[in-house]
Amino acid sequence: MTDGAPAGRDRWAVIIPVKPTALGKSRLAVAGIERVSLARAIALDTIEAAADCDAVGQVFVVTEDAALITLAFDIPGLRFVPEGDARGIDAAVATGAEAAGERMPRAALLGDLPALRPQDLSAALSTASALARTVVADAEGTGTTLVTAGAGMALRTSFGDGSFARHLDLGCVALNVAPDSSLRRDVDTADQLHSAAGLGVGRRTRAVLAGAASESRSVQNSSR
Repeated sequence: MTDGAPAGRDRWAVIIPVKPTALGKSRLAVAGIERVSLARAIALDTIEAAADCDAVGQVFVVTEDAALITLAFDIPGLRFVPEGDARGIDAAVATGAEAAGERMPRAALLGDLPALRPQDLSAALSTASALARTVVADAEGTGTTLVTAGAGMALRTSFGDGSFARHLDLGCVALNVAPDSSLRRDVDTADQLHSAAGLGVGRRTRAVLAGAASESRSVQNSSR
């Protein structure tokens, strides 16, 4: 978070729910890569991008993953909120929203956007600041990556399969975000990770992928 936020605009509280990585990303199977390490790297890159966004005043990470908290030591300005009993993403977002209060505008951001660029998030939040509630669709157009609510308004979410339509039903206005925006590139599968990598993933995800590629080359060389 920098001092470059637009003058006259309230900074945002961004709430990022992160499942314990031993439980999350069950569909993310990439040959040669430990799923837990990859899931943590993806979450940390998302968190860091949000923290670096000039429109963001505070990032609330809702999680019970103690290792994630430890690994986030070099990302300044985070507030970690215990999730408690796991009751799903919407309940975790509600826990984070309660911690944030309604003084600031709030945004629920999925923690699986490893290619997220702070400027893409900033542009979306700038547009959202003029609206009561907004939603950003994922790359497929059926899911959701971001939901917002203005100051003084309840943050309502309904994440999961087909969530974009449900968020529209909840009164959210769809933000006109470019199809190739990093804000729309959530990752649940190896194919989605490949697409995100094409945009350029964050340093932690990049390191995990590079380590797996290096190990693969070593195995190939040793078998010759």
